[in-house]
Amino acid sequence: MKINITGKNIEVTSAIRTHIESKFKKLEKWQADIISCQTSFCEEPNKQKKFEAIITVPKGQLFASAVNDDLYIAVNEVEQKLERQLNKLRHKPEARRTDKPELFEETE
Repeated sequence: MKINITGKNIEVTSAIRTHIESKFKKLEKWQADIISCQTSFCEEPNKQKKFEAIITVPKGQLFASAVNDDLYIAVNEVEQKLERQLNKLRHKPEARRTDKPELFEETE
């Protein structure tokens, strides 16, 4: 999976890049066909860091964002949100009922 990391008003350091890549490698365990991953982060006027991620899968896109004082905590929150979305996407077909109960009429 290729991760595109963009920083607005903040420089993308190697430590930030390594942390983001290590967190997003965990998403591959869900065995979903992840086509691409776009991440961006910026500093809000109130000194809070906003981190957003968009993951493209064959059925559409998954989006998550988080705002926190610490960028690393925001990255962790987004990774957890995307993990829940991938879990739901992965297990959704199993949760649907395909067989409808049949009603038997007694004939006399």
